[in-house]
Amino acid sequence: MAQERLQKYLSECSVASRRKAEELIKAGKVRVNGVVAQLGDKVDPKKDTVTVFGKKVVKVKKNTYIMLHKPRGFITTLSDEMGRKCVAQLVED
Repeated sequence: MAQERLQKYLSECSVASRRKAEELIKAGKVRVNGVVAQLGDKVDPKKDTVTVFGKKVVKVKKNTYIMLHKPRGFITTLSDEMGRKCVAQLVED
């Protein structure tokens, strides 16, 4: 049984930070299998159904990290109003 703390699970699902998830739990906005969750509850993501504000929470895919050696002539930003070459252009695909 792979149980984890509810606030950690909500954080990994991009619902809220762990601290904000604790606030949502305390406010009664989180349910596990239809029952209002309490701080300290644990969930098994494979078996339990978690909802926040009545909407089912689904774990997002793992993040992909890219290590990039920035070549000379590119600036470190995602967009540039001056039309210079940005590192985002190197990883568009």
